[in-house]
Amino acid sequence: MKYIDEFRSGEVAQALSRRIAAEADPQRRYHFMEFCGGHTHAISRYGIAELLPANLRMIHGPGCPVCVLPIGRIDQAIALALERGVILCTYGDVMRVPASESLSLMRAKARGADIRMVYSAADALKLARENPEREVVFLAIGFETTTPPTALVIRQAQAEGTPNFSVLCNHVLTPSAITHILESPEVRQYGTVPIDGFVGPAHVSIVIGAQPYEHFAQEYRKPVVIAGFEPLDVMQAIWMLVRQVNEGRAEVENEFSRAVTREGNLAAQAVVSQVFELRSSFEWRGLGEVPYSALKIRPAFERFDAEKRFGLVYKSVPDHKQCECGAILRGVKRPTDCKLFGTVCTPETPMGSCMVSSEGACAAHYTYGRFRDIPVVAA
Repeated sequence: MKYIDEFRSGEVAQALSRRIAAEADPQRRYHFMEFCGGHTHAISRYGIAELLPANLRMIHGPGCPVCVLPIGRIDQAIALALERGVILCTYGDVMRVPASESLSLMRAKARGADIRMVYSAADALKLARENPEREVVFLAIGFETTTPPTALVIRQAQAEGTPNFSVLCNHVLTPSAITHILESPEVRQYGTVPIDGFVGPAHVSIVIGAQPYEHFAQEYRKPVVIAGFEPLDVMQAIWMLVRQVNEGRAEVENEFSRAVTREGNLAAQAVVSQVFELRSSFEWRGLGEVPYSALKIRPAFERFDAEKRFGLVYKSVPDHKQCECGAILRGVKRPTDCKLFGTVCTPETPMGSCMVSSEGACAAHYTYGRFRDIPVVAA
């Protein structure tokens, strides 16, 4: 890749659009889930849905780490900052995720809590060095992409012997979530969410490689095409999925070969394995409890585990009754199916997590697609 414009050519996009339309069988319907929020953002931003035939539907998945973070985890972080007096550090998008009692990290900060936005876990460790008299907690979230940096910082804190630094770990795993979706009643029993294939995540796959998706192709007969985040990447992946479905194939194909290999980044995988181990269960917003879908800090590094250091006990908290984030994250509903969308709930006043992050389905649709909805073709 020399120039990013090569992957944003309108002329090439139109050619891919014609190719997809020519190969899509008019006698059948296609349903593909883009798991990653980066793809959801690209589809909305570049109007990709308008370039697809009417019998091909893209279904938004739960692939935004901010969106799937449950209220109970935000409540834990707020309690640490307000009641325990720690310096709490996290990424910018997390600051606005709604929590209990109309709070968010941003509103807790307005109440006097010492909550700081950082760009990396390393920034939080630096704050711990600069404030030796204060406890500094890094609220870690994200899929496999952001997990290696957190692991490296924990390992560095141990090497330095930094006594006042800890991590509230909320790192989650992509393959487990895909399995949970495929085993859900909506997909497996009732057919409410028909899925013919997946657009596989880009950055996550750089770390874990293409191999973990082979299970879905072999056991569930669902093709997976790993795609980059540029519009032509996404359209090429959709075309590749259409071809697999038409030919009766279920394979893992790698459109993003310029960055993704079958094995992934072995060095990153090694450091994650050294510092983290599997949790037996973890709650995802929208998906509920998902077995073996998240990581926790290993006993060898437990002095940096905020859950153990502060004796935290997790308590599940239901979402706002009228918020449809859960159904949207599972692909059951679209953003415009929510009564709050675009009225009470906007990016400036989010009622649910899907409207907070720019990668959330509601935020992407509000920003790029709410005035040009395409009629929904019945499943």
